[in-house]
Amino acid sequence: MSKLIITVAPTGGMASKKQSSLLPTQPDEIAASVYASYKEGAAIAALHARRPDDGATCNADIYRDINGRIRDCCDIIINNSTGGGSSGDMLVERPDGLFESSFEERLKGCEAGAEMATFDGMTFVDVHGGREICVITPPSRCETLVQRMTDRGIKPEWEVFSPTHILQDVTRLIQKGYDKPPYYINMVLGADKGFQGAMPYSHDILAAMIAALPPQSIFCVSAIGAAQLPATTQAMLLGGHVRVGLEDNLYYSRGQLATNEQLVARTRRIATELGIDIASSAEAREILGLSTPNS
Repeated sequence: MSKLIITVAPTGGMASKKQSSLLPTQPDEIAASVYASYKEGAAIAALHARRPDDGATCNADIYRDINGRIRDCCDIIINNSTGGGSSGDMLVERPDGLFESSFEERLKGCEAGAEMATFDGMTFVDVHGGREICVITPPSRCETLVQRMTDRGIKPEWEVFSPTHILQDVTRLIQKGYDKPPYYINMVLGADKGFQGAMPYSHDILAAMIAALPPQSIFCVSAIGAAQLPATTQAMLLGGHVRVGLEDNLYYSRGQLATNEQLVARTRRIATELGIDIASSAEAREILGLSTPNS
Protein backbone atom coordinates (compact mmCIF):
# COMPACT_ATOMS: atom_id res chain seq x y z
CA MET A 1 0.00 0.00 0.00
CA SER A 2 1.00 3.65 -0.20
CA LYS A 3 2.04 5.40 2.96
CA LEU A 4 -0.62 5.94 5.62
CA ILE A 5 -2.31 9.34 5.72
CA ILE A 6 -3.32 10.29 9.27
CA THR A 7 -6.01 12.96 9.56
CA VAL A 8 -6.56 14.76 12.83
CA ALA A 9 -10.06 16.10 13.50
CA PRO A 10 -9.39 18.34 16.51
CA THR A 11 -12.77 19.89 17.30
CA GLY A 12 -15.85 18.77 15.39
CA GLY A 13 -19.20 20.48 15.53
CA MET A 14 -20.84 18.70 18.46
CA ALA A 15 -18.61 18.15 21.52
CA SER A 16 -18.19 20.91 24.13
CA LYS A 17 -15.69 21.96 26.73
CA LYS A 18 -18.21 20.79 29.35
CA GLN A 19 -17.47 17.29 28.11
CA SER A 20 -13.71 17.83 27.92
CA SER A 21 -11.67 20.86 28.89
CA LEU A 22 -9.02 19.52 26.46
CA LEU A 23 -11.23 20.19 23.43
CA PRO A 24 -9.78 23.06 21.35
CA THR A 25 -12.51 25.39 20.12
CA GLN A 26 -10.94 28.80 19.51
CA PRO A 27 -8.51 29.61 16.67
CA ASP A 28 -5.39 29.76 18.86
CA GLU A 29 -6.31 26.51 20.63
CA ILE A 30 -7.12 24.71 17.39
CA ALA A 31 -3.90 25.85 15.70
CA ALA A 32 -1.79 24.77 18.68
CA SER A 33 -3.46 21.36 18.80
CA VAL A 34 -3.09 20.85 15.05
CA TYR A 35 0.60 21.75 15.21
CA ALA A 36 1.18 19.30 18.07
CA SER A 37 -0.67 16.63 16.06
CA TYR A 38 1.35 17.46 12.94
CA LYS A 39 4.56 16.86 14.89
CA GLU A 40 3.19 13.44 15.87
CA GLY A 41 2.47 12.48 12.25
CA ALA A 42 -0.84 14.01 11.12
CA ALA A 43 -0.85 15.05 7.45
CA ILE A 44 -4.39 16.45 7.20
CA ALA A 45 -6.34 18.66 9.62
CA ALA A 46 -10.13 18.26 9.33
CA LEU A 47 -11.31 21.52 10.84
CA HIS A 48 -14.55 22.82 12.29
CA ALA A 49 -14.94 26.47 13.25
CA ARG A 50 -16.53 27.71 16.46
CA ARG A 51 -17.82 31.14 17.48
CA PRO A 52 -16.29 32.94 20.49
CA ASP A 53 -19.08 31.39 22.59
CA ASP A 54 -18.08 27.93 21.22
CA GLY A 55 -21.24 27.61 19.09
CA ALA A 56 -20.75 25.85 15.74
CA THR A 57 -20.29 27.98 12.63
CA CYS A 58 -18.91 27.93 9.09
CA ASN A 59 -18.05 31.64 9.28
CA ALA A 60 -15.36 32.15 6.65
CA ASP A 61 -13.54 34.81 8.69
CA ILE A 62 -13.14 32.40 11.60
CA TYR A 63 -11.96 29.68 9.24
CA ARG A 64 -9.44 32.09 7.71
CA ASP A 65 -8.13 32.91 11.18
CA ILE A 66 -7.71 29.22 12.01
CA ASN A 67 -6.21 28.38 8.62
CA GLY A 68 -3.77 31.28 8.74
CA ARG A 69 -2.52 30.37 12.21
CA ILE A 70 -1.96 26.78 11.12
CA ARG A 71 -0.27 27.74 7.89
CA ASP A 72 2.11 30.01 9.80
CA CYS A 73 3.52 27.03 11.72
CA CYS A 74 3.30 24.00 9.40
CA ASP A 75 2.32 22.71 5.96
CA ILE A 76 -0.40 20.27 7.06
CA ILE A 77 -3.23 19.86 4.53
CA ILE A 78 -6.18 22.03 5.56
CA ASN A 79 -9.66 20.54 5.18
CA ASN A 80 -12.52 22.84 6.21
CA SER A 81 -15.89 21.31 7.09
CA THR A 82 -19.05 22.22 5.24
CA GLY A 83 -21.06 20.20 7.72
CA GLY A 84 -20.82 22.78 10.47
CA GLY A 85 -22.31 21.26 13.58
CA SER A 86 -25.27 21.03 15.89
CA SER A 87 -25.40 24.46 17.54
CA GLY A 88 -24.77 28.15 17.00
CA ASP A 89 -25.01 29.55 13.48
CA MET A 90 -25.89 26.15 12.05
CA LEU A 91 -29.34 25.94 13.62
CA VAL A 92 -32.55 27.22 12.05
CA GLU A 93 -35.66 26.67 14.17
CA ARG A 94 -38.69 25.37 12.26
CA PRO A 95 -42.37 25.92 13.09
CA ASP A 96 -42.93 22.16 13.41
CA GLY A 97 -40.65 21.90 16.46
CA LEU A 98 -37.72 20.50 14.55
CA PHE A 99 -34.49 22.32 13.70
CA GLU A 100 -32.73 22.52 10.36
CA SER A 101 -29.05 22.79 9.56
CA SER A 102 -28.48 25.99 7.58
CA PHE A 103 -27.35 25.13 4.06
CA GLU A 104 -26.33 28.73 3.37
CA GLU A 105 -24.04 28.60 6.40
CA ARG A 106 -22.57 25.29 5.25
CA LEU A 107 -21.56 26.81 1.92
CA LYS A 108 -19.33 29.31 3.74
CA GLY A 109 -16.91 26.50 4.56
CA CYS A 110 -15.67 26.76 0.96
CA GLU A 111 -14.68 30.42 1.27
CA ALA A 112 -11.50 30.36 3.37
CA GLY A 113 -8.82 29.03 1.01
CA ALA A 114 -8.69 25.41 2.18
CA GLU A 115 -7.13 22.74 -0.03
CA MET A 116 -9.90 20.28 0.78
CA ALA A 117 -13.42 20.51 2.16
CA THR A 118 -15.65 17.89 3.69
CA PHE A 119 -18.62 17.05 1.48
CA ASP A 120 -21.65 15.59 3.31
CA GLY A 121 -23.98 14.84 0.44
CA MET A 122 -26.81 13.19 2.28
CA THR A 123 -30.06 13.98 4.06
CA PHE A 124 -30.40 12.75 7.63
CA VAL A 125 -31.55 13.72 11.12
CA ASP A 126 -28.97 14.63 13.76
CA VAL A 127 -30.30 14.00 17.26
CA HIS A 128 -28.24 16.15 19.61
CA GLY A 129 -28.82 18.07 22.83
CA GLY A 130 -32.50 17.20 22.92
CA ARG A 131 -33.04 18.56 19.40
CA GLU A 132 -33.86 16.78 16.17
CA ILE A 133 -31.88 18.61 13.49
CA CYS A 134 -32.73 17.97 9.84
CA VAL A 135 -29.65 18.07 7.61
CA ILE A 136 -31.25 18.44 4.20
CA THR A 137 -28.98 17.87 1.19
CA PRO A 138 -31.10 16.75 -1.79
CA PRO A 139 -29.39 16.12 -5.16
CA SER A 140 -29.73 19.78 -6.21
CA ARG A 141 -27.96 20.99 -3.07
CA CYS A 142 -25.29 18.34 -3.55
CA GLU A 143 -24.52 19.85 -6.94
CA THR A 144 -24.52 23.39 -5.56
CA LEU A 145 -22.06 22.42 -2.83
CA VAL A 146 -19.66 20.41 -4.97
CA GLN A 147 -19.78 23.06 -7.71
CA ARG A 148 -18.74 25.65 -5.11
CA MET A 149 -15.74 23.45 -4.28
CA THR A 150 -14.89 22.92 -7.95
CA ASP A 151 -15.04 26.65 -8.68
CA ARG A 152 -12.57 27.34 -5.86
CA GLY A 153 -10.12 24.57 -6.66
CA ILE A 154 -11.01 22.59 -3.54
CA LYS A 155 -10.79 18.80 -3.55
CA PRO A 156 -13.81 17.17 -1.89
CA GLU A 157 -13.37 14.78 0.97
CA TRP A 158 -16.46 12.67 0.30
CA GLU A 159 -17.80 11.89 3.77
CA VAL A 160 -20.23 8.97 4.03
CA PHE A 161 -22.07 7.23 6.86
CA SER A 162 -23.56 4.22 5.04
CA PRO A 163 -23.16 2.25 1.79
CA THR A 164 -26.10 4.12 0.24
CA HIS A 165 -24.24 7.41 0.58
CA ILE A 166 -21.43 5.94 -1.53
CA LEU A 167 -23.67 4.31 -4.11
CA GLN A 168 -25.99 7.28 -4.63
CA ASP A 169 -24.83 10.90 -4.71
CA VAL A 170 -21.09 10.35 -4.25
CA THR A 171 -20.89 7.97 -7.20
CA ARG A 172 -23.29 10.12 -9.25
CA LEU A 173 -21.26 13.29 -8.73
CA ILE A 174 -17.95 11.56 -9.38
CA GLN A 175 -19.34 10.15 -12.63
CA LYS A 176 -20.43 13.68 -13.60
CA GLY A 177 -16.81 14.84 -13.30
CA TYR A 178 -16.89 16.89 -10.12
CA ASP A 179 -13.63 15.36 -8.85
CA LYS A 180 -10.46 13.91 -10.29
CA PRO A 181 -9.00 10.59 -9.18
CA PRO A 182 -8.01 9.48 -6.71
CA TYR A 183 -11.35 10.05 -4.99
CA TYR A 184 -10.85 10.41 -1.24
CA ILE A 185 -13.80 8.89 0.61
CA ASN A 186 -14.02 9.15 4.39
CA MET A 187 -16.25 6.49 5.93
CA VAL A 188 -17.65 7.44 9.34
CA LEU A 189 -18.87 4.50 11.43
CA GLY A 190 -20.42 4.28 14.87
CA ALA A 191 -22.49 7.46 14.51
CA ASP A 192 -25.75 5.50 14.46
CA LYS A 193 -26.80 6.55 17.98
CA GLY A 194 -26.91 10.21 16.94
CA PHE A 195 -27.40 10.25 13.17
CA GLN A 196 -30.47 8.57 11.74
CA GLY A 197 -29.32 6.48 8.79
CA ALA A 198 -25.69 6.09 9.96
CA MET A 199 -24.13 2.66 10.41
CA PRO A 200 -22.50 1.11 13.48
CA TYR A 201 -18.94 -0.17 13.22
CA SER A 202 -18.31 -3.81 12.48
CA HIS A 203 -15.80 -5.66 10.34
CA ASP A 204 -18.53 -6.72 7.92
CA ILE A 205 -20.04 -3.24 7.56
CA LEU A 206 -16.65 -1.69 6.86
CA ALA A 207 -15.84 -4.41 4.33
CA ALA A 208 -19.18 -3.83 2.59
CA MET A 209 -18.54 -0.10 2.34
CA ILE A 210 -15.09 -0.66 0.91
CA ALA A 211 -16.61 -3.02 -1.69
CA ALA A 212 -19.06 -0.25 -2.70
CA LEU A 213 -16.36 2.33 -3.49
CA PRO A 214 -16.14 3.70 -7.04
CA PRO A 215 -13.06 2.71 -9.07
CA GLN A 216 -9.94 4.82 -8.42
CA SER A 217 -11.02 5.61 -4.85
CA ILE A 218 -8.87 5.59 -1.76
CA PHE A 219 -10.57 5.43 1.60
CA CYS A 220 -10.22 6.82 5.08
CA VAL A 221 -11.98 5.43 8.14
CA SER A 222 -13.30 7.47 11.07
CA ALA A 223 -15.23 5.96 13.96
CA ILE A 224 -17.03 7.37 16.96
CA GLY A 225 -16.12 6.81 20.59
CA ALA A 226 -14.74 3.41 21.58
CA ALA A 227 -15.03 2.24 17.95
CA GLN A 228 -12.25 4.62 16.88
CA LEU A 229 -9.34 2.37 17.85
CA PRO A 230 -10.51 -0.97 16.36
CA ALA A 231 -11.98 0.63 13.22
CA THR A 232 -8.87 2.65 12.38
CA THR A 233 -6.63 -0.34 13.07
CA GLN A 234 -8.73 -2.47 10.74
CA ALA A 235 -8.57 0.28 8.12
CA MET A 236 -4.78 0.16 8.21
CA LEU A 237 -4.81 -3.62 7.76
CA LEU A 238 -7.13 -3.23 4.75
CA GLY A 239 -4.91 -0.65 3.05
CA GLY A 240 -6.86 2.47 3.98
CA HIS A 241 -6.11 5.74 5.70
CA VAL A 242 -7.40 6.94 9.07
CA ARG A 243 -8.89 9.88 10.95
CA VAL A 244 -8.54 10.31 14.70
CA GLY A 245 -9.16 13.19 17.09
CA LEU A 246 -11.53 14.69 19.60
CA GLU A 247 -14.23 15.32 17.00
CA ASP A 248 -14.87 11.59 17.06
CA ASN A 249 -13.60 10.40 20.44
CA LEU A 250 -12.85 12.36 23.61
CA TYR A 251 -11.14 9.50 25.44
CA TYR A 252 -7.77 7.77 25.25
CA SER A 253 -9.05 4.87 27.35
CA ARG A 254 -11.98 4.27 29.68
CA GLY A 255 -12.25 7.31 31.95
CA GLN A 256 -9.08 8.99 30.61
CA LEU A 257 -9.65 12.11 28.51
CA ALA A 258 -7.39 12.45 25.48
CA THR A 259 -5.64 15.18 23.58
CA ASN A 260 -5.56 15.16 19.80
CA GLU A 261 -1.82 14.64 19.70
CA GLN A 262 -2.09 11.59 21.99
CA LEU A 263 -4.56 9.96 19.62
CA VAL A 264 -2.36 10.72 16.60
CA ALA A 265 0.74 9.44 18.37
CA ARG A 266 -1.00 6.15 19.26
CA THR A 267 -2.10 5.72 15.65
CA ARG A 268 1.44 6.30 14.44
CA ARG A 269 2.80 3.72 16.91
CA ILE A 270 0.28 1.10 15.83
CA ALA A 271 1.04 1.71 12.16
CA THR A 272 4.78 1.46 12.84
CA GLU A 273 4.30 -1.85 14.66
CA LEU A 274 2.36 -3.11 11.63
CA GLY A 275 5.21 -2.08 9.32
CA ILE A 276 3.25 0.76 7.72
CA ASP A 277 5.06 3.99 6.84
CA ILE A 278 3.48 7.34 7.70
CA ALA A 279 2.93 9.94 4.97
CA SER A 280 4.20 13.45 5.48
CA SER A 281 1.97 16.31 4.35
CA ALA A 282 3.97 16.60 1.14
CA GLU A 283 3.62 12.87 0.48
CA ALA A 284 -0.11 13.03 1.26
CA ARG A 285 -0.50 15.81 -1.31
CA GLU A 286 1.19 13.60 -3.87
CA ILE A 287 -1.09 10.65 -3.00
CA LEU A 288 -4.19 12.86 -3.26
CA GLY A 289 -3.12 14.78 -6.35
CA LEU A 290 -3.06 18.14 -4.56
CA SER A 291 -0.88 21.08 -5.46
CA THR A 292 0.95 23.31 -3.01
CA PRO A 293 -1.12 24.95 -0.25
CA ASN A 294 -3.53 27.72 -1.23
CA SER A 295 -2.78 31.14 0.12
